[in-house]
Formats: sequence, C-alpha cells, structure tokens
Amino acid sequence: MPLRRIGRPGLIGMAARTAVVAGTASAVAGGVQHHQQQKYQAQADQQAAEQQQAYEQQQAAYQQQQYEQQQQQAQMQQMAQEAAAQQLAAQQQAAPAAGGGDDMMAQLQQLATLHTQGVLTDDEFAAAKAKLLG
Repeated sequence: MPLRRIGRPGLIGMAARTAVVAGTASAVAGGVQHHQQQKYQAQADQQAAEQQQAYEQQQAAYQQQQYEQQQQQAQMQQMAQEAAAQQLAAQQQAAPAAGGGDDMMAQLQQLATLHTQGVLTDDEFAAAKAKLLG
C-alpha cells in the first residue's frame, strides 16, 4: 500500500493549488478590467453625444442669426430704394414741366448717381430715365 501523507499537500498539490488560485485571480482581474473598459467607453460615448448635440445647437443658432441678418439687410435695402424713389418722384414733381436743359441734366446725373450707388436697379434706372426724357 502506498504511503499517504496526511497534513500538508505535496509539491504537486501545492503547484496545482497555486495554478488554480492564479487562474482564478487572472479571470477575476480580466472581468474587472473588461467591466471598467465598458464603463469608460460608455462615458466617452455619452460625452461625445453631448458634444455633438451642443455643436448642432450652436450651428442652428448661428444659421438663425445669419438668416435674421439677411432679412434685416433686405429690409434696409428695400427702404433705401423706396426712399430714393420717393425723393426722385418729389424732385420730378417740383421741376417745372417745360424746364430748361440744365435742370434735365441735373436730374439725369442724379439718376446716374443713384444707379451707381446701387439704390436703383438697371430696370428702375431705365424706367426713370425714359420717364424723364419722354
């Protein structure tokens, strides 16, 4: 009958026990590490989503501001054209019907000035000039 040792395990038993403990510790550490990586990745994804949302909100606000500025500029330009047209109409009414050539030249020069400043479009300039000459 083989001799059996009672008490402490032998060298092979100690090696086996050490291997089991090391394997268990390695598996637990790997699980913890995997869990931490998932947690950090979820946090990074959330931060990226929040940054994207903030960026989109900034872009929408910027586009709204640009649209409002364009609307203001269009209104100002329209008001300037209307004021120029009213000024021109008032000057034409104030001018005598059978006025001399100097008065007509001054009006043509004023029309040309308004046209070069961009207050009158090409069509408006042509119509006012035709009305003045005709």
